[in-house]
Amino acid sequence: MRYKCLILDHDDTSVSSTAEIHYPAHVETIKQMRPQLEPVSLEDWFRKNFEPGVMEYFTGELGFNEEEIKVEYDIWRKFNENANPHFFPGITSLIKGFQDAGGIIAVVSHSEVDNISRHYRVNGEGVHPDIIFGWDYDESKRKPSVWPVEQIKYKYGIEPSDMIMVDDLKPGLEMAKNAGIKIIGAGWGQKVPEIEKYMREHCDYYFAEVSQLAEFILN
Repeated sequence: MRYKCLILDHDDTSVSSTAEIHYPAHVETIKQMRPQLEPVSLEDWFRKNFEPGVMEYFTGELGFNEEEIKVEYDIWRKFNENANPHFFPGITSLIKGFQDAGGIIAVVSHSEVDNISRHYRVNGEGVHPDIIFGWDYDESKRKPSVWPVEQIKYKYGIEPSDMIMVDDLKPGLEMAKNAGIKIIGAGWGQKVPEIEKYMREHCDYYFAEVSQLAEFILN
C-alpha cells in the first residue's frame, strides 16, 4: 500500500452524524435557548460548521455566553448518549481491508472518544480503529493542532509521508497541511457547493464517493 496509516475524521466522513445527531441537537438548542429564532436549515448548519465554525457561530452570531455554552454542550451530550449514526456504505469494508493489509487506522475527530468507540461497536460491522483522538478540553491537543499526528508518528514509528488524512472540513485540512501529510477531501457526507469548491481547491485529492477513496487507498 502507498500509505501505512489512514487518518479518518469521524463526523460526516465515516458516519452520517450531523444529519442524525448534531443537527437535531442544534434544533433543540435553539428551541430552548433562542426560541424567538428559526433554526438554520441542515444545509446551512453544514455551512456554519465550515465557516466560521461551530464555536464561533455560537459565541458570535448567536451571542452565547460561557454559561450558555455549557447548557448547549449538555444538550448536545444528551443527544449523543445513546445515538449511533450509520456508517457511510463502504467505509467499514475500507477500514477492514486496510487493516487486513497491515495498515493503521487512526481517528482524529471533534467528537468524544467514548461516543466514537460506541459507534464502531454498534454499527462498525466488527471493525475498530487502532487509535482514536477525540474532543479534548485542552485545545492544544485538538485538530487543527498537529498534536494527534505527532502522537501517531511516535507511537508507530512512522513518518508524515506514511500517513494520509481524510476529512470533510477545514480543521482536518489545516492539521494535515501543518503536519506535512497529504489530505483527501471527503465529499460524500454533504453536498454544499461552496464547501466542495474550497476542499477541491485546497486538498491534495478530493473524492465525491467512498468507492473512489477505497480504490485510491487499497489499490
